[in-house]
Amino acid sequence: MSSRLGQLLHGLTASREELHADDERQTSAAHGATPVAELVPRRRAVVAGAISALTYRPRGQSPALVARLFDGSGSIDLVFLGRHDIPGIEPGRRLVAEGMVYEDAGHRTIFNPSYELIPRGQNA
Repeated sequence: MSSRLGQLLHGLTASREELHADDERQTSAAHGATPVAELVPRRRAVVAGAISALTYRPRGQSPALVARLFDGSGSIDLVFLGRHDIPGIEPGRRLVAEGMVYEDAGHRTIFNPSYELIPRGQNA
């Protein structure tokens, strides 16, 4: 079966979640990002995808804004310490982030990443 026919069949039979994951994987790859599923703890990495959740967590005296980024292969938390709001960072928004990857009990996090918002409507 040709890859074009395979893509067509996948588009007809895939669930909404599978199609969303495919889109995010393509966006991530187009921005030269490492898939979340392949991140190595204690190494700098570039990740790209869509913000799937946004929470504000006060931690003692220091607040933190937590943006969960989904790239189609998995999710990673981007934690902005000392912040409770960052203009442009909102659920559904795509961005590219870079920083040191931390992992605790299989949960991946980048603290205070540098980031760039991907213009709305631009997937790749």
